[in-house]
Amino acid sequence: MLPIETRKEIIGLINREVVPAMGCTEPAAVSLCTAKAVETLGVEPDKIKVLLSPNVLKNAMGVGIPGTDMIGLPIAIALGAIVGKTEYQLEVLRDVTPESVERGRQMIESGRIQVGVKNGNCDTLHIEVQASAKDKNSVAVISGSHTNFIYVALNNETIVDNRKPVSAVEQKEIVDLSLRKVWDFATTTPIDELRFILEARNLNKAVADESLQGEWGHCIGRIVKDSDCSRRVLGDTILSHMISYTSAACDARMGGAKMPVMSNSGSGNQGIVSTLPVVVFAEDTSASEEQLIRALILSHLTVIYIKQSLGRLSALCGCVVASTGSSCGITYLMGGGYSEISMAVKNMVATLTGMICDGAKPSCALKLSSSVSTAVMAATMAIEHRCVTAYEGIVDDDVDRSIMNLTTIGSRGMMETDRMILKIMTQK
Repeated sequence: MLPIETRKEIIGLINREVVPAMGCTEPAAVSLCTAKAVETLGVEPDKIKVLLSPNVLKNAMGVGIPGTDMIGLPIAIALGAIVGKTEYQLEVLRDVTPESVERGRQMIESGRIQVGVKNGNCDTLHIEVQASAKDKNSVAVISGSHTNFIYVALNNETIVDNRKPVSAVEQKEIVDLSLRKVWDFATTTPIDELRFILEARNLNKAVADESLQGEWGHCIGRIVKDSDCSRRVLGDTILSHMISYTSAACDARMGGAKMPVMSNSGSGNQGIVSTLPVVVFAEDTSASEEQLIRALILSHLTVIYIKQSLGRLSALCGCVVASTGSSCGITYLMGGGYSEISMAVKNMVATLTGMICDGAKPSCALKLSSSVSTAVMAATMAIEHRCVTAYEGIVDDDVDRSIMNLTTIGSRGMMETDRMILKIMTQK
């Protein structure tokens, strides 16, 4: 068992990274930053100018905004100004009503909102909001993570200034992890210290249940669950249940359902994929509550570990990382130990590396479906002691080195890919 101080440090990390979020986290963060600028201004602004890093722009262009039946940044910005409350963090738009949506439409139509790309060097996750009303102006800047305010000013007088390449807060919050430490923590920590992770199950399963009863996104979850074609091809199996529930939650989230999901490392979809495949597999195989808790901790903490070197946003689809975590959780529920967990990770690195992120949108549910299938295959191979070897591609004998190879490709190797994706998206 890890020392108590180490356990407390890791639990604190999980509680910072696994948090509720309503809607896609990029437009939510833009709404949050807008709300801060308006709260600082003290009045409803006449003009709002928003400057975004390319990755934030990419992820916020085509996703539904909760409670609005609208997509994209303008309504997210307008509602952040009208009803946004910073105390709600990534549930900033919790108080949206039909009346506030109409006011938001009017704000957009009057030309009071301007959106552009932040020029010069900045973090891949960077949001800058400038609000003005008559002779007053305010600025709020989020950078590095979805709720990390690095600068706030009113009438050119600084209120908050943490503008550093890596803020002291962010540096402090990084915890030294390895896959072995993740495994030891998940499997040996007293179960009562880990029970909090069940809230991820509760939130994400509730969203999936709601989605399966409604018309959200492309209805992929419901198609997999109920369509005659899917039943003929996939049958009524554990795998089909996992795909259905996971993609259903994404259908609702990307479609703008006004329900929170439990996110991971700033992404709701990562939280969904870290959670629901593990939950469904545990339920369908009659795993104990303790086994489920440990599997969920293993899944979520693996994702946090990988994201520490990948970064918040990149050209690599977040479901690649999240499904690697869920594959670890599934492998554990299949009876695997650390050796099999390592094999599952290597199998995932060999398979999904390179899946692009072309923004948050309803079709993300298709990518989540693919990642769940791959997670199950990687786990099944690992249980049979079948593993991609170091002679093949980017996989290394050392599992942590394999993870580093994945994140290096995603964070640095795919930078030009990221630019090309945004160029294609903005020129359509």
